Amino acid sequence: MIPFVDLKVQYQAYKESINARIQNVLERGDFILGQDVHELEEKMTEYVGAYTVSASSGTDALLIPLMAQDLQPGDEIITTPFSFFATVEVILLLKLKPVFVDINSNTCNIDTSKIEAAITSKTKGIISVSLYGQTSDLDAINDIARKYNIFHMEDAAQSLGAVYKGQMSGSVAEMSGTSLFPAKSLGAYGDAGLMFFRDKQFANECRIYMNHGQESRYNHKYVGINGRLDTLQAAVTLAKFEHYEEELNKRQELADFYNKAFNNTSIEFVERSKFTDKHVWAQYSIKVKNRESFAIYLANKGIPTAVHYPKPLHLQPALGFLGLREGSFPVAEKISKEIISLPMHAFISLEARNVIADNVIKALEHSSEG
Repeated sequence: MIPFVDLKVQYQAYKESINARIQNVLERGDFILGQDVHELEEKMTEYVGAYTVSASSGTDALLIPLMAQDLQPGDEIITTPFSFFATVEVILLLKLKPVFVDINSNTCNIDTSKIEAAITSKTKGIISVSLYGQTSDLDAINDIARKYNIFHMEDAAQSLGAVYKGQMSGSVAEMSGTSLFPAKSLGAYGDAGLMFFRDKQFANECRIYMNHGQESRYNHKYVGINGRLDTLQAAVTLAKFEHYEEELNKRQELADFYNKAFNNTSIEFVERSKFTDKHVWAQYSIKVKNRESFAIYLANKGIPTAVHYPKPLHLQPALGFLGLREGSFPVAEKISKEIISLPMHAFISLEARNVIADNVIKALEHSSEG
């Protein structure tokens, strides 16, 4: 079986530095908001080019900036129906109303040409999602946000390290959140996240919300949450971050190999945006017909696949109260039936990538016969 994500091999490659970082935390005993948390924030501020505040998960990295806004129940937040549930979950947790805008069929990111039509007097913000390793057209969304005096937050859970028009994902929108979930291109060994801000004062406010709303010990300025990143997760992330750009280069090499191997097939690629200077390939996702038989064929050959995502957010049972139905967002619905992801990580051997490519082509033939 070829691993979809190989954290075991990655650990063996970085074992010495990971173990040393963990050992240092154990010896210092600074498990909560310790030295490595501050070091990670400093390094990410330099890397991304935005003020960085750590968080306990990618979900909290989206929730906390929303908590720090002046929002009231029923206020509307525009977002995409084609994302992981956390994107809409943070909206609903604050009793806000999600307003979906369909996606671009080529990039699978929000269709910026449709955003303005969804804006009402109750609209307070836009959450764009940078899917599969590249951003949306962030400048276009920023322009809309400024025009209507609303905020723009980038869900950068899949795009840490991506570059849009010369700027890092996380630095273009006024606020962004990313995930360090273990399977991410840069992942901890548990839940972890980071928030990025263009405004230092707002970053400091979100830091207060992140730690129970405490402005100082036992002095609570706000009702916040326990959204702290623990030091062990920061330590693991720092050890991996030393190799992150090297891993991104290897992901690009694998993506180039796949693109060339599948160029003359029936596969429909997720288009690389003209604004994307650097793609981080959080997933290598393609669109195929007869996806189920395609995936079964590969599974029988020991090649795992995944679907990101099989059901759009507006069709999730938890959102039934919105009254949306199949047909509400036809592009997202169509893509959800065709999208499938192949193994993508920095440790896939030359032999394994050839096995994957050969069997993908055979799976296409097999599924078309079915």
